[in-house]
Amino acid sequence: MRVYLDNAATTAVDKEVVEAMLPYLQNTFGNPSSIHSFGREAKSAIEKSRKKVAELLGTAPAQIFFTSGGTEADNCAIHSIEQHKIRQAITSPLEHHAVIHTLEHLAKSGHFELKILEVDKQGNLNLDQLNTWLDQNPKSFVSLMQGNNEIGNLNPVDEIAARVSEKGGIFHSDTVQTVGHFHHNLQSWKTHFMVGSAHKFHGPKGTGFLYVSPDVKINPLIYGGAQERNMRGGTENVCGIVGLSKALEIAYAEMEAHKAHITGLKQFMIERLVAEIPEISFNGRCADMENSLYTVLNVSLPPSDMNEMLIFNLDVNQIAASGGSACSSGSEVGSHVLRAIGVAPERGAVRFSFGKYNTKAEIEFAVQALARMYARKPLEV
Repeated sequence: MRVYLDNAATTAVDKEVVEAMLPYLQNTFGNPSSIHSFGREAKSAIEKSRKKVAELLGTAPAQIFFTSGGTEADNCAIHSIEQHKIRQAITSPLEHHAVIHTLEHLAKSGHFELKILEVDKQGNLNLDQLNTWLDQNPKSFVSLMQGNNEIGNLNPVDEIAARVSEKGGIFHSDTVQTVGHFHHNLQSWKTHFMVGSAHKFHGPKGTGFLYVSPDVKINPLIYGGAQERNMRGGTENVCGIVGLSKALEIAYAEMEAHKAHITGLKQFMIERLVAEIPEISFNGRCADMENSLYTVLNVSLPPSDMNEMLIFNLDVNQIAASGGSACSSGSEVGSHVLRAIGVAPERGAVRFSFGKYNTKAEIEFAVQALARMYARKPLEV
C-alpha cells in the first residue's frame, strides 16, 4: 500500500476538474487578449470562472483577481501597505512565509513598524495585545491566517476582521488552507483581502485568486499588460482558471460530506495513535476537533533516535507526510511554527493531512508503520 497523507501541501486533481480543463488545452487555446473568436472564447471562459468563484464566495466578480497561487496573492495584498501609507503592520510568528517574509522585507524600508503578536504554547494568539496595538495605532495593516497550515489552529478571523475594520485598519487573511474546506460569505465578513490556491482543494497547481474588498484600492504587483483589469500583467492561465473554478464548485457542492468523511479519519487516527504509541501528544490545537482544520493533524512523538530521519523513514514505509510546512520541506532550518510555540526540539514532529480520497485502511496502515518505528527504545533525555 502507498499512502498519501500530505494534502495540506497539495491535493490530487479531481477527475472532473481535469475533464473541465482539457478543452482549454486542446481546442479553446486562444490568447484571451486576442480579439478574434479563439481569443474571445478563452476570455469568456475566464469571466465565467470569475463569476462562479465570486458567486460561491458571496461577492462580485469585479472583486476577484486570478493569480499564480496563494503566495502571489498574499504578496499583492501586503504590498498595498505602501500605497495606503500604513505606519504599523501586525502579524503573528505562525504565519506562512509568504506573509512573514514579505512583511519583513517591506518593513526594512522604514516606512512602517512591524509588530509580531505573542502566542502561547497551544498557538493561541494574544488578542488583548492586538486590541492594545490597534488602540494605539488604529490605521494598521493586520495579517492573520484563518487556519494554520502546520498545527491546524483556526483563528477567530470574523471577530478580528470586525475589530480591525471598526478601527479603520486593513485586514488581510491567508485563507489558503480553508478555501474549499469551509464556507466563506464575503457579504458578511469584513475582510479586505483573502486568498485561495486551487491545488489545496483538488484543483491544478499554479492558479489562485485574490479577493480585494471594494473599500480598498491596490496597485499591480506584476506589470506588463492590461490583463485582470489592469491589475496583473501576463497572459492568463486559462485552463488553470477553469480548473480552479470547477474545483471550488465541486468543493462547495460536496463540502459537508467531505468534512464528515475527513473528520472521521482524523478522529480515528488520533484514537489509534494514542492507543499504539506511549507519550504521544499533538502540537497546537490540532486535536481539538472544534477549533482546528479537520484536514490537519500535527503529531508530537517521544524522544527517539528515529526523529532525525522521521519523514524519510515514513517515505521508506510508503507513507507521504510532512515535518512542517511543505514549502520548507528539505530545509534544515526546521519549522518556524513549532519553534514559536516552544515544541521541545528532541521530540519528533510529523504533520499528517487528509483529503477526500483517503481511507480508514490507509490511516491504520500509517499508524501501524509509525508504531513499529517507535517500538524501539526511546532516547534518554
